[in-house]
Amino acid sequence: MCLHVTAAIYCSLGQYNEAVPLLEQSIEIPVIEEGQEHGLAKFAGHMQLGDTYAMLGQLEKAITCYTTGLEVQKQVLGEADPRIGETCRYLAEAYVQALQFDEAQRLCQMALDIHRENGSPALLEEAEDRRLMGLICETKGDHEAALEHLVLASMTMVANGQETDVASVDCSIGDTYLSLSRYDEAVFAYEKALTAFKTTKGENHPAVGSVFVRLADLFNKTGKLKESKSYCENALRIYENPVPGIPPEEIASGLTNVSVIYESMNELDQAIKLLHKALKLYNDAPGQQSTIAGIEAQMGVMYYMLGNYSESYKSFKSAISKLRACGKRKSAFFGIVLNQLGLACVQRYLTHEAVDLFEEAKTILEQECGPYHPDTLGVYSNLSGTYDASGRLDDAIEILEYVVVTREEKLGTANPEVCDERKRLAELLKEAGRVRSRKARSLETLLDANPHVKRLGN
Repeated sequence: MCLHVTAAIYCSLGQYNEAVPLLEQSIEIPVIEEGQEHGLAKFAGHMQLGDTYAMLGQLEKAITCYTTGLEVQKQVLGEADPRIGETCRYLAEAYVQALQFDEAQRLCQMALDIHRENGSPALLEEAEDRRLMGLICETKGDHEAALEHLVLASMTMVANGQETDVASVDCSIGDTYLSLSRYDEAVFAYEKALTAFKTTKGENHPAVGSVFVRLADLFNKTGKLKESKSYCENALRIYENPVPGIPPEEIASGLTNVSVIYESMNELDQAIKLLHKALKLYNDAPGQQSTIAGIEAQMGVMYYMLGNYSESYKSFKSAISKLRACGKRKSAFFGIVLNQLGLACVQRYLTHEAVDLFEEAKTILEQECGPYHPDTLGVYSNLSGTYDASGRLDDAIEILEYVVVTREEKLGTANPEVCDERKRLAELLKEAGRVRSRKARSLETLLDANPHVKRLGN
């Protein structure tokens, strides 16, 4: 218990790294065989350690801890205890954060089954399960299933007087209607939530701002830009003067969402300004490194579009550093950001650095997306160009031949993108005094012939 308390103090001070060894020590002490109290103490230790890893942005380690905690809890309480259902939902939420939606759905269904079997006292727990299941289904593109879960959750919450929670679910229902292009029903759901939030939380609460952002997004997507900007301005007035006691991360998230709408309107300077404000609010918080990296990467994209390659380079560089530190080095997103940083390097004539970045991006995207994915082929094409610029003509031709053959097969020989790359290949072959091989080369041949391309893992 002393170890748990000391670790909690470290966490409250934001010193999560100091808390980790204490919590690791604490979970070794309880022995499950000595009784339920020991087992539940061990469970609590695993969950607290998972939360600490989550605050450090190390989501994979957090999920491992939560999974172990769930198994310990099952040993102590059995498979059907309502508390098992709560832990399943908690773990499902972590998988959602990790973008592993199939596993999140499996665990959420387990929670739903457990709470349903436990009958009427668990109705509200079942509603929370359904709300999460609705969000998972929405993310996976199963909008009809999402709507069914969300409507059932809303009905249960209304019956139990959970007005604030109902408003949050109504927002999600509006999101689903928007995905289904049922715009009038989406507006109705959003306006219903807006009225409830204003009544329960006040006119200047960020929850009200979040509904304004949703309405702005809807009107932007339906071409009503004047209305969209008006809702953006309403949201920004709240984020600039919120009610006291709101966590800065919540305001920062709202500013980021508004920036996305301005970016889609091609108002890049305004979008970048909002992202700068969001970064100041996050203040380099330890548990927000992945989120901060995402913001910096988005700023890098917009600076690039504005032709400000120096700032683009700095933003991407900072994002890559944070993603490496928080264990995101094997994600497709990391590979894409590496590719973007490589493009910024090309614009700044940092050819050798660009080669290194494109090679790393290629390896990651081959593993995460496969060799025929458009993002992977794009990196191949970029790498070919930088090989050419750095005098490695044979390497450039080797990769570009594969890209052209693959895109001809996937897109057809008349596709404009294929024509451009075929023309570039012809120029490289002419420079090398060679002609194009008409025999389609397999990826295996390319890997064997090119020492700079690593084989895919199984």
